[in-house]
Amino acid sequence: MNWQRLRSIIVKEIIQIKRDRASLAIIFVMPVMMLLLFGYAVTTDVENISIVVFDQAKTAESRQLVDAFTNSGYFIIQEFVEYYRDVESKIDSGTAKAGLIIPPDYTKRLKRKDSAQVQLLVDGSDPLVARTALSAAQVIAQHKSFVLKLQDIKKTGLPVDARQSIDLRYRIWYNPDMESVKFNIPGLIGLIMQNITVMLTGFALVRERERGTLEQLIITPVKPVELVAGKLVPYVVIAFMDVLLALMVGTFWFDVPVRGNLFLLLFLSFVFLLAALGFGMFISTVAKTQLQAMQMSILLMLPSVLLSGFMFPRDSMPPFVQFLGALLPLTYFLEILRGIILKGVGLEYIWKNASILAAFSVSIITMAALRLSKRLD
Repeated sequence: MNWQRLRSIIVKEIIQIKRDRASLAIIFVMPVMMLLLFGYAVTTDVENISIVVFDQAKTAESRQLVDAFTNSGYFIIQEFVEYYRDVESKIDSGTAKAGLIIPPDYTKRLKRKDSAQVQLLVDGSDPLVARTALSAAQVIAQHKSFVLKLQDIKKTGLPVDARQSIDLRYRIWYNPDMESVKFNIPGLIGLIMQNITVMLTGFALVRERERGTLEQLIITPVKPVELVAGKLVPYVVIAFMDVLLALMVGTFWFDVPVRGNLFLLLFLSFVFLLAALGFGMFISTVAKTQLQAMQMSILLMLPSVLLSGFMFPRDSMPPFVQFLGALLPLTYFLEILRGIILKGVGLEYIWKNASILAAFSVSIITMAALRLSKRLD
């Protein structure tokens, strides 16, 4: 081996790496950024489970029970509601993951030394959150019962009934058996659709530029907006066919049927695909090579896996990490997918997510078109 020639090649490669600022930034910034970001986001500890309370007793004793839930650290009170249907509505819309219902005679039964039934409704669409909520609530009820019995013994000095003072009854909605596959399949459909479409369009213009055919397109009478539309339409059709295929596999192979309106799901899938394709097109306008396009695509895909709620509950993440997750279209599409497929809810419960997703789609496609126009002019 000739060390002089080897040294020359090493020096040449270092110079090329220094000139490629985009790759240089990815090499040094990405590992630190990902480690800091995902160090906070990747956790299986479930805390701050949003819960709504329907307190029909409204007594000091019922407030003590609610305080026991909040002081446990597992629950955070989203809202006190006045009607049972409000509990259903909050869980259907995903605003709350659980609902605590305290009956009107709660305090009377406790004072009579009877068992007071309390109901807990749990959103089972996320089995990890549902199991944690159920376990935590059962422990709270048992501890509260123990404290009440201890107080009775201190007052009377007599042994008390062995029955539990607070009888926690629970119901798991949408996914009674808390099967992980029913939580994962809708999320996988969204994630796979995003990754395929971003990569498809991410390489579209870059490939044209590398082959030298982009210049040929520029000298033709084709306008930039026509070029963007012409590039997007075939991929929209392909991606939409992928959605249909993924839904069929989810339904017939994994037995996760669509409980809600299929046409609404397909329409909102179309809106999401536009956002993903827009991201891919935007990457095409920034990247100079297919390698850079791939690296930029990963910058979107990896956070989407960890910050969107695909794997880990977003409620347990720090506010800043939640904010970053809110910048991803997949975050809203996952809520839509799980809402329609698992819960069977309609647009009245997911309109906020649908509106934000539509705004994302319009914004990113507009940005990509403007940037492409600027580069072609």
